[in-house]
Amino acid sequence: MGLINSYQRNLAERPKENKITLIIYMVLRLLIVIVMIRAIVIGNYEGVFTCVLTLLLLLIPTFLKDALRINIPPLFESIIYLFIFSANILGELAHFYSHIPIWDTMLHTLNGFLFAAVGFSTVDLLNRNSKKIKLSPLYLTLVAFCVSMTIGVLWEFFECGMDLFFGKDMQKDFIIDTIRSCKLDPTNSQKVIEVKDIVHTAVTTRSGEVTAIEGGYLDIGLLDTMKDMFVNFIGAVVFCIFGFIYEKVGSKNKTAAMVVEGLKIRPATEEEVQQMSDRKQAAIEEVKQKIKKEEEKVMKNRTSS
Repeated sequence: MGLINSYQRNLAERPKENKITLIIYMVLRLLIVIVMIRAIVIGNYEGVFTCVLTLLLLLIPTFLKDALRINIPPLFESIIYLFIFSANILGELAHFYSHIPIWDTMLHTLNGFLFAAVGFSTVDLLNRNSKKIKLSPLYLTLVAFCVSMTIGVLWEFFECGMDLFFGKDMQKDFIIDTIRSCKLDPTNSQKVIEVKDIVHTAVTTRSGEVTAIEGGYLDIGLLDTMKDMFVNFIGAVVFCIFGFIYEKVGSKNKTAAMVVEGLKIRPATEEEVQQMSDRKQAAIEEVKQKIKKEEEKVMKNRTSS
């Protein structure tokens, strides 16, 4: 609770143009609590866990700011909250991944775009603070692109691990009507055998249970992974184009400046660091006071009994 109270002070005490961030955070938090209560009522404990996890993930920006002494732009921060809510609550609990086919694609594209911004900000920060090294705009944006793609690959590793070891289906499957494989070659001579116009597949287990797949053959996650990587690539490239233009001409290109400066993480000023420290200390003192009151209450009850 101390961290949450510190976070709310952090938002509330910012300049007026950042109040939108507070509104977005509070509305999303309220919606998550409502969804969590509903999940408890219907006995969906996996949904409860997802809600608790989402509430914790919403604290990531303030944790990073306090721990790394950085300033995350309000636009970037708001997008982070909406992204977390869209992925966990809407995607998983409201089943948007199933009901809206482009939902997963949209989030992976945005993921590529945002992590390119993170990579760009990190390298640009080092570039500007170094007296010996001066990176070219091309090299800077190339590193930002590599950071985004690396995060995308690591996420696909995570999805594969969850599917293999925890029985999930994070790598969504596709129904396809054509397969090509050397495994179907009876001569084992690496000849590609093509099977086209598949309309029905039957899977038989050892117990004799048969599962029918209508419309074709079930591709187990491969196309989904490649699609996710491709749209992550697109998101990263789009931001890198803006980043390259911004590094080349600065604020002369208003569109590039608006995008990059709206997402560019920068080090906190001394005044902002002091404000972070004061808010953290205030939260700690508040927790201490609550603990003290609880201890006094317990001692009073023991004395009276």
